[in-house]
Parts: sequence; C-alpha cells; structure tokens
Amino acid sequence: MKKSLFIKIVIAVIICTSIGGIGAIATQSSISDWYITINKPSFNPPNWIFGPVWTVLYIMMGVAVALVWHKGFYHKWVQTALYHFGFQLILNAMWSILFFGMRQPGWALIEILILFVLVLLTIKWFKVVDKRAAYLLIPYACWIAFATILNFEIWRLN
Repeated sequence: MKKSLFIKIVIAVIICTSIGGIGAIATQSSISDWYITINKPSFNPPNWIFGPVWTVLYIMMGVAVALVWHKGFYHKWVQTALYHFGFQLILNAMWSILFFGMRQPGWALIEILILFVLVLLTIKWFKVVDKRAAYLLIPYACWIAFATILNFEIWRLN
C-alpha cells in the first residue's frame, strides 16, 4: 500500500469515528433513562451490539472514502462522491441527536429515510470512482436499512 493512501485511510477513519463519537455522546445522554423506558420491537438488538457494529462500520466507511479520495480530488466524479459522503455523514450524526438527544423518533424516522437514500446515492457515486469503496459501504447501507425499520417500529409502538 502506498504511504499516501495509508495516510488518507488514517485521516478518513479518524474523521468517521469522530463523527460517530458525536452520535455516541447523544446516544449516551438517553440510553440509560429514556431508551430503556420506551416500547421496542421483539427484534431490537441488545444495547451492547451497537458500539462494536458502528465501530466496524465507521472504519469501513473511512477506508472507502480514502479509496475515493486517493483517486484525486481534482476529478469531478471524486468530488461528487465525496460531497455525497460528507452529507450522509452529517445526517448520520444528526440521526443520533434527533433520536436519542432530542428523543424524537418521528423526526428521526424522516431523517433516516433521507439518510438511507443518500447512502445509496453515495454507493452509486463511489462505484463510479472505485468499486471496492462502493462494496465497503454495502454493510453500512444494510445496517441503515435495519435501523430504519427499527426506528419505524419504535415510533409506531410509542
């Protein structure tokens, strides 16, 4: 691996996990009081699974974005792909703030639907630039799809 790609991976993983940290802070504000009191569907995973899953996903996202970035920011397709990624990353953090921080599952549901569409568009643009990067985002898209269903059920039950 080229040194420049490795440096980009490190930077991108730090950025992605830092954004994830913002979401984790919002989550921690409600996980031990509000979240345990609301009705959840039978398929709700145990709380301990979310941290490891998100950590792996943020690392994969960081590697994916670094692969795209490494193709050269001067290229129009790279810029488009990175803009999509940046917007979806902001929405990713905003979901935790809406759902856990503000305790608004309804607004969070609307936001995660938009996030899911944006993740799919990001995958599309990543595929144009680097297919490996697009494939690295597929588990993330699947997790967002699951989170959307979970969010809907929590909203419906409460």
